Amino acid sequence: MEFNIALLAGDGIGPEVTEQACKVLQATGERFGHTFHFSEGLIGAVAIDRTGSPLPEETLELCRRSDAVLFGAIGDPKYDNDPSARVRPEQGLLKMRRELGLYANVRPVKTFPALVDMSPLKRGIAMNTDIIMVRELTGGIYFGRPQGRSEDGNTAYDTCVYSRYEIERVVRLACEYALQRKKRVTVIDKANILATSRLWRETAKRIAMKYSAITMDFMYVDNAAMQLIQHPSSFDVIVTENMFGDILSDEASVISGSMGMMPSASIGTSTSVFEPIHGSYPQAAGKNIANPCGTILSAAMMLDLAFRLNIEAAAITGAVEKSVETGFVTADLDPEHPKPTSEVGTWISDYIRKKN
Repeated sequence: MEFNIALLAGDGIGPEVTEQACKVLQATGERFGHTFHFSEGLIGAVAIDRTGSPLPEETLELCRRSDAVLFGAIGDPKYDNDPSARVRPEQGLLKMRRELGLYANVRPVKTFPALVDMSPLKRGIAMNTDIIMVRELTGGIYFGRPQGRSEDGNTAYDTCVYSRYEIERVVRLACEYALQRKKRVTVIDKANILATSRLWRETAKRIAMKYSAITMDFMYVDNAAMQLIQHPSSFDVIVTENMFGDILSDEASVISGSMGMMPSASIGTSTSVFEPIHGSYPQAAGKNIANPCGTILSAAMMLDLAFRLNIEAAAITGAVEKSVETGFVTADLDPEHPKPTSEVGTWISDYIRKKN
């Protein structure tokens, strides 16, 4: 089979880690008889420098005609340190989400047995954590209107707005993931206080009636923040609104012990985007020290969710797990005996080929 992938490497360490993910995909294609065609597009600070736009129209069109998007990272200190900058790299990401209809962010949170002692949680608590976090991306307080400040500047306001349709599609997605796992969905809200949360709970209960094989429960967001730290292994699939999901998914990401290991997907109406959760990490750019595994695992998610190549995705995941198990890792995981970014990518690629 042949697949067309838009490659948006972006800024900082983005080009280095996406290069390794492409290397692993090519090895996977060789083993399983697939061909992956990569077409590069500009996004973020590098796009501003070359075109004046953080997301040129050519890049957007490339994404639309591709089967999926593999994305690295955006961000540059020269914009981070300039609050007055009118054009910023992050605007490209927001525009991409809007134009591609990226309505749900999906983050697996899983502890690797070989890394469990790197978790800030005790081994007995962190062990066996395996969660899918589904965050709604298009609604909520980030996009609600009206928002602004009073004329005297002493009062500011934001509005949290949700439609039933926005809730329905993301809760259905969470239920579909749960059907392939432990068949449990936890809806996180603040229904004792917020009207939007009451709409979330009402809508989710209606959807649950159509998924009789699934157990759905509900949890207030403050309690969920505690339970994620106290009993992370008790969760299966979590679904929640935009701001709660933003906060809780970042909280959960540290459980694994390294943000460099964490992949994600943004599911869209026209195409989907797959990216590591780490940032552009400009301090490491060009030094060949960044952990490529989050991007490589994002590529595995792409094979699984976008292309339905489940066996191939499992092969990549297994190779990453083996590299961690054998200690062939970058400095964030083993500062005493680190391996370069490129060598980790080559090791994982070779492991996939040898398993043929």
